[in-house]
Amino acid sequence: MSDLLAHIDGPDDLKRLYVVQLPALAEEIRAALLRYCAAKGGHIGSNLGMVEATIALHYVFDSPADRIIFDVSHQSYVHKMLTGRRRAFTDEALFGSATGFTNPDESEHDPFVLGHTGTSVSLACGMAKARDLMGGSNNVVAVIGDGSLSSAVAFEGLNEAAELDSNLIIVFNDNEMSIAEDHGGMYAGLAELRATNGESPHNLFRDMGLDYRYVEDGNDVAALVRAFEDVKDCDHATVVHIHTLKGKGLDVAEEGRVESNHWHNPTPAADAAPALPNARKTYGGMAMDALAARFDAEPGLLVISPATPGSNGITREWRAAAGRHYIDTGIAEEHAVAFAAGLGRAGGMPVLATSATFFQRAYDEIHQEFALNNAPGTLLVFSGGISGADNTHSGAGDVMMFGNVPGLTCLAPTSGDEMLRMLAWATGPARRPVAIRMPGEAVLAGERGGTYPRFVARDVAQTADSAVADSMSMSAGSARKSGAVSVDDIAATSVADDPWARYTVTRAGSQVAVLGLGNAYPLAEEAAVALDGAGVKTTVVDPHQYSTLDTATLEALRERHTVVVTIEDGQLEGGWGGKIAAYYGGGPMRVLNFGARKEVTDRIPLDALRRRYRLTAGDIADAALTALRG
Repeated sequence: MSDLLAHIDGPDDLKRLYVVQLPALAEEIRAALLRYCAAKGGHIGSNLGMVEATIALHYVFDSPADRIIFDVSHQSYVHKMLTGRRRAFTDEALFGSATGFTNPDESEHDPFVLGHTGTSVSLACGMAKARDLMGGSNNVVAVIGDGSLSSAVAFEGLNEAAELDSNLIIVFNDNEMSIAEDHGGMYAGLAELRATNGESPHNLFRDMGLDYRYVEDGNDVAALVRAFEDVKDCDHATVVHIHTLKGKGLDVAEEGRVESNHWHNPTPAADAAPALPNARKTYGGMAMDALAARFDAEPGLLVISPATPGSNGITREWRAAAGRHYIDTGIAEEHAVAFAAGLGRAGGMPVLATSATFFQRAYDEIHQEFALNNAPGTLLVFSGGISGADNTHSGAGDVMMFGNVPGLTCLAPTSGDEMLRMLAWATGPARRPVAIRMPGEAVLAGERGGTYPRFVARDVAQTADSAVADSMSMSAGSARKSGAVSVDDIAATSVADDPWARYTVTRAGSQVAVLGLGNAYPLAEEAAVALDGAGVKTTVVDPHQYSTLDTATLEALRERHTVVVTIEDGQLEGGWGGKIAAYYGGGPMRVLNFGARKEVTDRIPLDALRRRYRLTAGDIADAALTALRG
């Protein structure tokens, strides 16, 4: 075994090798990636497929003078290893010191923070135009692939690139995969290009006015070096289409087309207990099973995933059984939301599932095509709230984003059963645009461990009028049933046409009322227990939703309370709690809002974020007691 990698601390060290040595380096890097992902976890599949291509890029081009933009940048691990960050992937003590995506704060070799997809060509066009305007002569390279070509903005960039009339190199990593299988008509044309060694007349790149060359073996480093040398310093936009094997180096059964090689969790210890599914897979699976039971009776019911299905509990087995009731649009969130709006307006019932930060990419379509047109449909929003994720996947802005879209009903369940009831209502009698913020890890831990109580508190309800009393008892009294949830169940318990418009008092008290939104509800219960210990019997409220205020319940709280505390696990500014503070205004009711600052965090442990934002039971109880005394 060679020891070439240990001596590479930057691209200049790589360039000292002979081309015949590069395959040995590729094998060292591949072995290091496998060790790293076994210990740390990560996006293994695309990186294993891109080993040779990344070596060839840095062997031929001169980063950072030549700008190399990775998209999706989760396939940049090898790039990082070759640009001074090798030990972050080879030294176990430093595992995790480099983020899983490109980031200029780490290295001058990373032009952008990129955790989403499809934008590299547009970014490259901008960098190339700036170079031309200011008399530069460097190469600009966009590396796109692993399903990112299906993103709509990628085609906008390709369209612009054809008219740039100067140096721009687009390396298309074609591994025949997205996160799951690739979907869409263009992939048939790409398959034809692969089958004809790039000679097919049906060539979408040439049709868009781009020069083109094909490399059949995208894991042959010498062939890639030759191809990149041929296009270096070109005076026009050129596509280099490379055919790679996603997951190359994994066990044969995992290579290529197996979805699980996109992301690998760390290998568990031999004596470790089996890992339980996380909240996304747990609650996503529950939702999918509930919908699947209705497919035969409801031909217009359709589940839509803009890629990432497995992350959200949409398993391969479920997809196979769902048949025409499921569609993967590829990494195309804007299209997915507009598609859902079209389906809903035509009489169907779409359910669109993806992450909070991926929905950001479709904000205009959510606002215009979906909500403005009152299109019936349901958005299942996963991974909302603060988290220890990197700065491109932090969902802390989801309540602020969704909750301020006119016409969009935004629900925040605090249990799996409540989520199912909300889903049944949203896909049944609601006939309106609905977003359901899927329960997170705090709710799941509470449900698995039984760590927070839920019971009807009727003494607070008795202080309000009968309509408020009904609203306060409805959810806690009737919405905790076990078993399957049907649309008929929902219709029978509706308050007007929306059973979730009213808040539920789940724990009765006086002086202090704590309202915990969705995933923050368990913390509201914990804060109440802490206040109980200080002699203040505390009211706890489950708001259920964050698109409107239940002013009747808020008014009812005035009678026996002087402090209202709101808790949300997301950005306070523009969020939910601030609206309650504004409602009470400058009157005698003191309102304390707890949530996140307006900031983007990067891989900060969740416990540290909770301390930073005072999202702990002790902090909340102390603040409430201080407000009472003041």
